[in-house]
Amino acid sequence: MAFFNKLKDRLFKSSSRLEEGLQAIVDDGGSADPVEVPTPSAPEPSPEPTPVPDRPDPAPAPPQPSEPEPQPVPTRPIPHPPVDPTPAPEPLNVPDPGGDVIDPARPQEIPVQPDPLPEEAPAEMPTYMPGVEIGETVQKPGFLGRILGRGAAAPVMRRTLDDAMLESLEELLISADMGVDTALRVTANMAEGRFGRKLSVDEIKTLLASEIARIMEPVARPMPIYPKRPQVVLVVGVNGSGKTTTIGKLASQFRAAGKSVVIAAGDTFRAAAVEQLQVWGDRAGVPVLTAPEGSDPASLAFDAMTRAQADGADLLLIDTAGRLQNRADLMEELSKIVRVIRKKDPDAPHNTLLVLDATTGQNALRQVEIFQKLADVTGLVMTKLDGTARGGVLVALADKFGLPIHAIGVGEQIDDLAPFDPQDYADAILGARHDG
Repeated sequence: MAFFNKLKDRLFKSSSRLEEGLQAIVDDGGSADPVEVPTPSAPEPSPEPTPVPDRPDPAPAPPQPSEPEPQPVPTRPIPHPPVDPTPAPEPLNVPDPGGDVIDPARPQEIPVQPDPLPEEAPAEMPTYMPGVEIGETVQKPGFLGRILGRGAAAPVMRRTLDDAMLESLEELLISADMGVDTALRVTANMAEGRFGRKLSVDEIKTLLASEIARIMEPVARPMPIYPKRPQVVLVVGVNGSGKTTTIGKLASQFRAAGKSVVIAAGDTFRAAAVEQLQVWGDRAGVPVLTAPEGSDPASLAFDAMTRAQADGADLLLIDTAGRLQNRADLMEELSKIVRVIRKKDPDAPHNTLLVLDATTGQNALRQVEIFQKLADVTGLVMTKLDGTARGGVLVALADKFGLPIHAIGVGEQIDDLAPFDPQDYADAILGARHDG
């Protein structure tokens, strides 16, 4: 739940674009539902009394004995303390207000005084209300208003789901880089059985989120862990996609889960990448194997496998230099790394993760096609979702390729890379309500 809240906050660019678009679609051609106020039914008239037939007068009742007159209640004398043998001083005769003399030496009746009647409260107490001058008459709500509430509910805008509305929804999803085919599929499934119904913005969000989550449910799978030691994970992607940061986060998370991890800094062409990995390695307590700048990355990968086998490591994460999919020479170098790794272990690499930058939009589809041919990609990691309004491209990738989506990133911190949850993602990208 905590990551969902962060995801929703970080995906504000995607969600705000879709929310604004949905609101504009509903407002254009929609109408506000009138607020129905129930009319109080008139009280039913009481039935007229049924006439009683004449009956003979009843016999007079026998005379009742008169009630006895109330007898005076004997007063209870006030008990006196025991007599002290010491002669007491003569009592002081104090006249009471009525003129009688009160003698303390003899019992007296204590008259019961009635409680004084409270003063009559004023009919209306002045009450101070902010914004109302003293003496000004304030209109109070009537009985019906107090029952139904002090204010009427705000009307909800709804629009009938028709062909024009479906076309507008398709264009909106395409603008979020969901792709034409995926946008058509999502809207068609949403409209099934609901054509002609009036829908509000919140209802459309819920329906779209449900369809998006249904498409992405089959691909939401964590990276598999095999008993093979070391399990080789090759991380590939274009320049700037976030490979180095992703490797550092994965190493830290696997190390925290009790796995022994080794990192190979295979980006031998960029010194900054090696330094960045060393920082992550120090933070996670993971060794980082490096080679001189400009060295052959395939040779480093081979040496790293030998070292990981000797150390009994569970995982070997191999970083690679960023390759542009239109550079055939760089892509061939990646193929060489795979061939050399397989000389050491025919089943390696056991996982090939393609890291994609969400800001590239539809270009991510082309990257998947090329890397899948050269490196046999087994899973995807999508980064930088917090900096784009094109979050729909992940839906298009799931719909077209069906490759597992292992994790998504929405920031630079260690906990900003989390397992992919389709419902959380669909709710966050649409700004829908999350009940979880």
